[in-house]
Amino acid sequence: MYGGVFVVVLGLSKYHAEFIGDYDFTGSSRFAWALAFVLLLCGAAYGLGLPEVPRTPRSRLPMSLMASGSGALGISLVQLFVGDALLPRLVVFGSAALLVPWFYAMSTLAGAGRAALERRDRVIVVGPWQLEADLASELAGHPEKPASVVAHLTEDAAGQGAPGSRPLLEAVRRENATVLVLSGAAQADDNIIDQAAALHESGVRVRTQSLFYEEWLGKIPVADLGRVSLFFDIGEVHRERFGRVKRLIDVAGGTVGLVILVLVVPVVVVGNLIANRGRLFYVQSRIGRNGVPFDIYKFRSMREDAEASTDWTDERDPRVTRFGRILRVTHLDELPQVWNVVRGDLSLVGPRPEQPRYVADLVEKLPYYDLRHIVRPGLTGWAQVKYGYAGDEHDALEKLQYDFHYLRRQSLAFDLKIVARTTRSVLGIQGRGR
Repeated sequence: MYGGVFVVVLGLSKYHAEFIGDYDFTGSSRFAWALAFVLLLCGAAYGLGLPEVPRTPRSRLPMSLMASGSGALGISLVQLFVGDALLPRLVVFGSAALLVPWFYAMSTLAGAGRAALERRDRVIVVGPWQLEADLASELAGHPEKPASVVAHLTEDAAGQGAPGSRPLLEAVRRENATVLVLSGAAQADDNIIDQAAALHESGVRVRTQSLFYEEWLGKIPVADLGRVSLFFDIGEVHRERFGRVKRLIDVAGGTVGLVILVLVVPVVVVGNLIANRGRLFYVQSRIGRNGVPFDIYKFRSMREDAEASTDWTDERDPRVTRFGRILRVTHLDELPQVWNVVRGDLSLVGPRPEQPRYVADLVEKLPYYDLRHIVRPGLTGWAQVKYGYAGDEHDALEKLQYDFHYLRRQSLAFDLKIVARTTRSVLGIQGRGR
C-alpha cells in the first residue's frame, strides 16, 4: 500500500515539474518536500491502522479520508510554518484526492485477504479444568483472535490409558485441532510429551500455557512465572545501545510535545475558566524507575478536593469536572507529561507509573509487581492499549501481565506499534487507562 503513496506523490510532482512548472524536479528541493509528504501520508495511514487493522465497510471510507486529509494538512502547516510553499497545491491536494480510493481499496483487499488466510484455530487444552475455563474465557473476550477451545483433557486422561493407547492424538484428530496447549504438569509427563512430539511433526502447533498467552493474547500469566523464568533480557536494561537510542527518541518526541503543549495551553485556560475553575496544572507523586518517586504533571481534570478520596480512578469517576471530562476523552490532560519525558522521569513507551500508596499495596498482593519498575515508566504502554483503566486489584493484575509481555518483547518496533495503537485510540476518542 505504501508503495502506491510513493508512486502517486512522486508521479504528480514529476507531472507538475515537466508540464506546468518547467523545472528539474529531482534536482530541486521540491523532491525532498515530496518525500516528506510521502512519509507524512504513510505515517497517517499507519497510525490509523490502514490497512492492517480490520475495518468494517462503513469505517473504511472515513479512515481513508482522514489519512489523506491529515497528511495534506500536515504538509501544508509545515510549509506555512517555514514560510516557503515549495510543494505545489496540485501535488498536495491532488495526491490527497487520489489516495482516498487507493487507501479504501487496499483496506478492502487486506480485509478480504485476511478473511481468506485466517482460519479459526481449534485449541485443545491439557491441564486442570481451571486452565481450560480461563483460556476459553480469555479467547471469548478477544473476538479479534481467531481461536476457540474445542476440547479439554486432564493430565491423567491425556497421559494414561490402555497399553499402546494414545488418547491425546485421538482427541486432536477427532476435533481437527490445530493448537495444543500444555500445562506445567503436562510437560512433566513423558507419555504426553511423546504424543505432543508426534503432533508437532504432523503440523499441530504445540505451546506451553505461558507461550500461548504471550502469542495469542499478548501477556504473560503471573501465576505461570517463577523467579528463574524472570531472567529474560530486557532491552532497556541489557542492551546499552537500545537504551541510548530509546532515550534519544524520547527527547525528540518530548520536545515536539512541548511545542504542542505551548499551543494547547491557551485553549485549556479558557476551558478552565468556563467549567473547571481552579488550578490549571495538577502535580501527583508516582513511582518511577528503580522505585524512585517523581512528580508527574497533568492538566487538572478533577475537583480540587479529589485527593481526599483514596478510591481507584474510574472512567465514570464523579470527581471529574465537565471540562475535565473533555480533557480526558481527548487525552489532553496527559499532555503536560511531555515535560516528564524530556526530564527523563518518563519514556514515551513503558509501563504506566502508579501512585505510591497503590504500589505499596500491590507489591504486597501481586507477585513480582516490583519488576515493572526495572525500566523507565511510559507516557503510554502495552497494558494501556490492551486493557485500559485499572479500577481494582484484579485489573492491576491483568495489566501487570501485559507489562511483563512488554518487558520480554521490548524493542523499537514494539514501541512504534504501541504508539500507533495509542494514536488510533486518541483519534477514535476512546477512554484509556490510568
